[in-house]
Amino acid sequence: MAATPIAEAQVGLISGLPGLIRIQGTVFCTANGNMGVNGTATPVFPNALVQLQCNGNIVSSATTNGSGIFSIVLDPLQYVLSSLLTNCSLAVNTPLANCNAKSPAVGALVSALQFIGNTLLGLLNVANIIPAGFQFQPRT
Repeated sequence: MAATPIAEAQVGLISGLPGLIRIQGTVFCTANGNMGVNGTATPVFPNALVQLQCNGNIVSSATTNGSGIFSIVLDPLQYVLSSLLTNCSLAVNTPLANCNAKSPAVGALVSALQFIGNTLLGLLNVANIIPAGFQFQPRT
């Protein structure tokens, strides 16, 4: 059973159920951090620091595991979902050269956020957010 997606309201309590906001995804070792044309054969980016930045401030972070997967969990009483989606982004500042020596050593992967729906985990309502698609931003 899934709850109706909520984009404008605070996610905290839906039908009286406590909730969380989960941002998760996979960072790939490509020029744009996304899965390449070779699909599942695309190498992942392990041990990359993924930062959630809102209005220019780092509010949370996670490190990708050996499979390039990260997960950030937020308290919905501190964050409004619509504000997260419009004022926040993900940044991977770990140099791409760490996973591929042929990649640029200076720059970051940046992605907007995309809400994909709510799920119920027992009595817990979870608002699920993923990267909308990483783009490489060079730095000088």
